[in-house]
Amino acid sequence: MTTSIDAIMRIAPVIPVIVIEDLAHAVPLAQALVAGGLPVLEVTLRTPAGLAAITEMKAVPGAIVGAGTVTSPRQLDEALEAGATFIVSPGLTEPLGRAAIAGGTPFLPGVATAGDIMRGLDLGLDRFKFFPAMAAGGLPALKALAAPFGEVRFCPTGGIGPDNAAEWLAFDPVLCVGGSWVSPKGAPDRGKIEQLARAAAGLKPRAQ
Repeated sequence: MTTSIDAIMRIAPVIPVIVIEDLAHAVPLAQALVAGGLPVLEVTLRTPAGLAAITEMKAVPGAIVGAGTVTSPRQLDEALEAGATFIVSPGLTEPLGRAAIAGGTPFLPGVATAGDIMRGLDLGLDRFKFFPAMAAGGLPALKALAAPFGEVRFCPTGGIGPDNAAEWLAFDPVLCVGGSWVSPKGAPDRGKIEQLARAAAGLKPRAQ
């Protein structure tokens, strides 16, 4: 089993950010994404179906399923109980960070400022989600932010799509990007999602 968030971030260039509103869509969507080459799946807890979707998607062969939009130690426990392999949060608080570390949980907290990163480093964390990536200043902001923190690596998420993902991936501190474009809402069209996933899995860094 993959045990570090660094290893999880290096599996594929894109981590699908998934919002499940109808539980019946969970397994077909996971199957299509895995078949297309994107096995690391972030299921957000933005809907009542989120936790159950994690449990069902985890049974799909090859899927590495994590929980996103985790904002408290209570949600962390619920996500782990549902079977989440890793945890993603929109921000970083000390209680959530300490709870994840205490349990040895692969944890990707959101950061948008140098203070956020320094707080994470104080807790022993050095892998972060840069969020919301475009609203927080885009790639120029991340380049400036990353400069003082040579050991830190990022998964930018928020406003990233097929047109700009390769530019983000060309920046060395970026190990992968998060995006919802590969997992559109609604009933999964397996052929279309596999095609989107295959294109995302094949993304190569593009010179900026």
